[in-house]
Amino acid sequence: MGLFDFAKDVGRQLFDTDAEAADNIKQHLEVKMTGIKNITVDFDDGVATVCGDCDNQKTREMAILIAGNVKGVEKVIADGLTAPAPKPEEPESKDEIYEIKSGDTLGKIAKQFYGSAGKYMRIFEANRDVIENPDRIYPGQKIRIPLD
Repeated sequence: MGLFDFAKDVGRQLFDTDAEAADNIKQHLEVKMTGIKNITVDFDDGVATVCGDCDNQKTREMAILIAGNVKGVEKVIADGLTAPAPKPEEPESKDEIYEIKSGDTLGKIAKQFYGSAGKYMRIFEANRDVIENPDRIYPGQKIRIPLD
């Protein structure tokens, strides 16, 4: 599936006009991401179309989350964002994408998924490119929950 929905009115403010959105989102991905080459971004009326070559599926997913968690982006089309299939000897990552709700904290989410609020740093570490401060998350933000 190549279309992902996000909350348009929340996230990091990277642009004021649609004209500057594509370049600013691309620069943001280049700063935040390693393992992705040939990045291109188009933006039209809240929809970011992201293309490029990712080292692996995890990098692809993180690029989608980073682009989607930008204020003003409500959808990310990632059909042109490619990643090789996992090799048979590489274990497939077991992650879940979670949308933060009002009243959530990383501790509350950790308790839900791991049975212990104290394991919130595991979620934070898996989302360092999306969450800059574990005490600053917002409803509508999407993050990765590592399950393995």
